[in-house]
Amino acid sequence: MLKFYFNGSPNPTKVALFLEEAGLPYEPVPVDTRRGQQFDPAYLAINPNGKVPVIVDDGIAVFDSNAILLYLAEKTGKFLPENSPVARAEMLSWLMFVATGVGPYSGQAVHFKHYAPEKIPYAEKRYLYESARHFGLLDARLAQRPYIVGDSYTIVDMDAWGWARMIPFIFGDGAWDKFPNLKRHHDGIGARPAAVRAVALKERFAFKTGMDAEAMAHMYKHIGA
Repeated sequence: MLKFYFNGSPNPTKVALFLEEAGLPYEPVPVDTRRGQQFDPAYLAINPNGKVPVIVDDGIAVFDSNAILLYLAEKTGKFLPENSPVARAEMLSWLMFVATGVGPYSGQAVHFKHYAPEKIPYAEKRYLYESARHFGLLDARLAQRPYIVGDSYTIVDMDAWGWARMIPFIFGDGAWDKFPNLKRHHDGIGARPAAVRAVALKERFAFKTGMDAEAMAHMYKHIGA
């Protein structure tokens, strides 16, 4: 059975969404990054980068959420756009847009706004601006279309949804007012039974919730150096 190494953060949650949508049987394996479990030698053997998520499928390890989504979609033939060069080009472009822009900028915005041990106004402003700019591009993309690529629900929508769920936490109250089309897209996916199950998956395990000194040292190792 496919093993899914995860926690409740955005990147594993979008993979959980695919697994639930596709009805793939899987064994969830919790990795508590606030307790440093991502640095266990056995885990680093399957993901040298020491992050979540990872899947191990019939002995094949795949890490990075975007790689996993593409791997599973191509293996199952599910949640891909129509079979045309144009559609595939759009899928890859927007998938990498989330991978290289939305995710990294949003993650850094969260860090500098909520968890940095010292306030660095330039860094906070920079990452908040870039994350808002990337979400704004998704919002504009969705202004006259139901989904990001083509006319059907694909892995690109799952990819964007994983991070769009964080918009209020990133920007604060009223943030959704700036992204009405993305809000419609987010709400539609979030109401799907598979999405409800994906979000609830973490509740079955006892993850560390507080961001104390121990968690900070594991999450941001330079702090404890």
